[in-house]
Order: sequence, then C-alpha cells, then structure tokens
Amino acid sequence: MLVVATLGFAVNFWAWALISPLGPMFRDTGSLGELSESDVALLVAVPVLVGSLGRIVAGALTDRHGGRLMFPVISAVTIVPVLFIAFVALDSYALLLVGGFFLGIAGTVFAVGVPFVNAWFPPERRGLAIGVFGAGMGGTAISALTTVTLFTEVGRQAPFLITAVVLAAYAVLAWLVLRDAPGRVVPTTSLISRLNANARLPITWQASVLYAVAFGGYVAFSVYLPAYLKTAHDLTAADAANRMAGFVVVAVLMRPVGGWLSDKFGAIPVLAFSYGAIVVGAAVSAGTLPLEGVGTAAFLLMAAALGCGSGATFALIAKVTDPSRVGGVTGLVGAAGGLGGFVPPLVMGFVYGRTESYAIGLWLLAATAALTLALTLTIVRRTALEQEPR
Repeated sequence: MLVVATLGFAVNFWAWALISPLGPMFRDTGSLGELSESDVALLVAVPVLVGSLGRIVAGALTDRHGGRLMFPVISAVTIVPVLFIAFVALDSYALLLVGGFFLGIAGTVFAVGVPFVNAWFPPERRGLAIGVFGAGMGGTAISALTTVTLFTEVGRQAPFLITAVVLAAYAVLAWLVLRDAPGRVVPTTSLISRLNANARLPITWQASVLYAVAFGGYVAFSVYLPAYLKTAHDLTAADAANRMAGFVVVAVLMRPVGGWLSDKFGAIPVLAFSYGAIVVGAAVSAGTLPLEGVGTAAFLLMAAALGCGSGATFALIAKVTDPSRVGGVTGLVGAAGGLGGFVPPLVMGFVYGRTESYAIGLWLLAATAALTLALTLTIVRRTALEQEPR
C-alpha cells in the first residue's frame, strides 16, 4: 500500500510540475509574446495555488471515502488538463493559465496519501512511513529532467502525452491494488462541520505555519529555481532544470529521514534543526555567490533542511492527531504548504523586476525561517507535549 501510494504521489506531482521547466523557455523564445519575470512567476505558480487550496477538500473527502477511491479518481481527472495543454494551450499565455489552473488538481493527491498511509501503520512507525510517502514529491524532479528535453527534441506535445499515459496506467493500477486499512473510521458528520472542527485544533494552524515554510519553500524553489538560476547565474534552460532536479532529489531523500528522526528523537528537535539550517542557507545564498563551491552548498543545505522539516511536520501531526481526523488536518496543513510555495515566486519576480536582485527575497526567507524556529521552540513544543498520547 505504501509503495503504490508513493508511486501515485510521484506520478501526480510529475504532472503538477509540467509547466515550471517551460516557463523561462517561453519567455526567451517569445512564443507566447513578450513575458516579464512576473508573468513567468504567475504561470508556474497557478498550479501550486489550486493544488494547495484543493487539498482542503481532497483531505476531507479522503476521510470520508478513503484513498482507495480518491487516488485513481484524481489521477484520471488530471489527464484532462494535461491533454488540454498539449493540444490547445501551448500557443496562448491565457490558455496556459487556464490549463495550469486545472493542472493544480494533481497537487491535491498529497492530502489523499497522508491519511491513507497513516491508517496502515502504528503510531511509532508513522513518521517514517509518511516520510517515505512524502518522497513522492520527487515527481517534480522527473518533470525537471525530462520536460524541456522532450519538448525541444521530440515534440511539443511529447512530455504531456507521456505523462497522460502514465497517469492513466497508474489510475488503473490504483483501482486494482489499493485497499483502505482495516478498521478505518469513517466520519459521519458533514464536510463543513469537519473542516470547521479541524481548523479549530491548535496543531492545525501551528503545523500550517511549519509546513508553509518547509514544504512551501521546497515547492517555491522547485518551480522557480530554473528561472532564478538562468537569470542570476546565466545558465541555460536545460542546465538550470538539471540543477533544480538535484535540489529536488536532496529534499526528497531527506523527507523520510526527517520522519525517521522524528520517530527516534521527537519532531521538535528535528524541526528546530531544519529551520536553523534554512536560516543559514538562505542568508548565504542572498550574497549570490558563485555556484561552484559555497553557492551550491548553501542551496543543497536548504534542500536537505526543507525536506527534513517537511517530513518532521507530518510525523508530528500523525502522533498528536486522532486517526479519523488526519485527512482533514492534512488537507488544511497541506494547503498552507502549497500556498507557502505560491507566494515566494511572485515575490521574487516582483522584487527582481524592480531591483534586478534576488537578495531581498532570500533575506525574507531567512527572516521567516528564524521566526518559525522561535515558534517551534515555544508554542509548537508546548502543544506537542500537551497533546501527544502518553
């Protein structure tokens, strides 16, 4: 169940990130008209926004109907915007925004997988299990490594057609193989009442802040890093996409590590270490140092910390939240994480357009991580001690 769920996460995130590697190329070629940095940022950020807000509903529906139904449904529905982009939208900025809007549906699959996986494992193993599932976010690396090459060398529709076929195959596999955990508690109250109750839990809003910085930072870099590297370091689109893929791989590998460390030592120390590392990495990167050496090390440090912090956040949720409410809480927290990824690309594009420097944006990330570190060591730590089962 864990392997198939993780595969579904990766496949849907592959689809979710299809537009990101192409954004800088569209600007350079002028095939969509003259695009500003902010135009490119909006184009790559729209799927992130929709995928984020949609997780609220997807998580609540998973509590009700289970991942065995939701995984194949989301995968199948995502095929529609993928094909729309391939055959209708590639010559129009406005239509790409429309396609990207509905492509965001793929991003909601995270809120399906966490409660599904959580229900299959005992509390002492949930951190690692959800961390392993979270490694499926590496699907964005598949997109980074293949989309530009397929688009330019095979054909404009190629990356989208291949993704559509893989989504269809996975939808069939999920329908045939996945089963919800025995004894799964199905809520009987309405969707609205469950959302309201989950939103009132202290851990919900606190974990939302943690995840908005950790996973939001990862998403922001995974969609905007190609544009940043091309502009700030004069890399080609293909080289920037490959380096972004390296960033993604490090973050993906560290996510289950963050869950495992949380099972072993507790989520709070892992979260504190992660946000401290983000502060250091962002502050160093603000100096726009050469990528050879310190510059690359700073970005990889942030990648490791963002992945580790993401895994630790859901390890914390799994330990202090009633299993029947994990889906709803995950949806709300996952939405916050996605929104955390939506805002930074727009801010970076806006700041660069007026200052021709990314330093301000990176210093803002360092300051935000520092504040989140303080929150972790005070309010979140107290909530964890109060709510964790004894």
